[in-house]
Amino acid sequence: MQSTIGQDGRKILGTVQEVEEYQVEQERLFSATHEEILSGATSDIYFVRTREILLREGKADTVVTAEIFPERDGIMAGTPECIQLLRGLPVQVWALPEGEPFREKQAIMRITGPYCAFGIYETALLGILASSSAWATRARECFLAAGGRPFYCFGARHVHPAVAPVLERAAMVGGAAGAACILAAKLMGKRPVGTIPHALVLIMGDTVKTALAYDTHMPPDAPRIILVDTFHDEAEEALRVAEVLRDKLAGVRLDTPKERGGVTPDLVREVRARLDQAGFSHVNILVSGGLTPERMTILAEAGASAFGVGSYISAAKPIDMTMDIKEIEGRPVAKRGRIPGLTPSEGLRRYL
Repeated sequence: MQSTIGQDGRKILGTVQEVEEYQVEQERLFSATHEEILSGATSDIYFVRTREILLREGKADTVVTAEIFPERDGIMAGTPECIQLLRGLPVQVWALPEGEPFREKQAIMRITGPYCAFGIYETALLGILASSSAWATRARECFLAAGGRPFYCFGARHVHPAVAPVLERAAMVGGAAGAACILAAKLMGKRPVGTIPHALVLIMGDTVKTALAYDTHMPPDAPRIILVDTFHDEAEEALRVAEVLRDKLAGVRLDTPKERGGVTPDLVREVRARLDQAGFSHVNILVSGGLTPERMTILAEAGASAFGVGSYISAAKPIDMTMDIKEIEGRPVAKRGRIPGLTPSEGLRRYL
């Protein structure tokens, strides 16, 4: 199969015939590789058709300015990945930096260059921004609800592994203090965070034995945060663990399942009070399990020190993004219903 060589030397699926001849190995993971994304293999087919028609009509070098705008308010995330996708192409790019809030229909990215150089990437660009910004927006809600207490993203298990690092990285852009997903944390220059799973406690057969094994085998700088809801009463288990680890115990984690009522404010208050009365005020309480911003606020008031949030962030509805051509060779244009010409937009930064 022959591929078109793009202007920066990358191989792309530049014609409909090349798409027809494109062969995919069936016994593989279904997620796209970096090379497949760069080749345009994840693009909608009509962008390849558009590119080929423009080439055959002698309009390959037509310079346009396209803008991307969102359907609703949110927090910007995905900018570096979009820039990486466009790097090396004969384009200029302005975009809103990650972490910045945006408004409905605000221009959050602007691209100027020959349409045939970047048009096939519209699908990927919109997808990157739609998902990443939605996850960052949900994370910002959690950040505000936590009231200054840290929260960590535990959302990787809720999405396809190919996008798990994208999800948890976006959550950190939105305000998460860290992430459990190894690749996501590394992409942000952080160490992955996490406690222990119920599986370890079940196999060890006892929470205290588990805590002692963790303390024995894990590096000294790994925080001693022990899950205390597996076998017995959470407050009882918290005290048992605190008695053996003493000052080394950084925290206990409450992850009581919904079958037993979940983690309630009263449970947090009881665990906090019993730890304090026993002289373990330094021990933090990390809460996880089906948390929402509303529950985080209530649990924080009850004494929770930190949170692990997964499904609330991962279940975010993508923020629909639209790319419109607003100028052709410097001349203002737009389809019906849109205003021709560049959209005034504060905060855009030049990246390419």
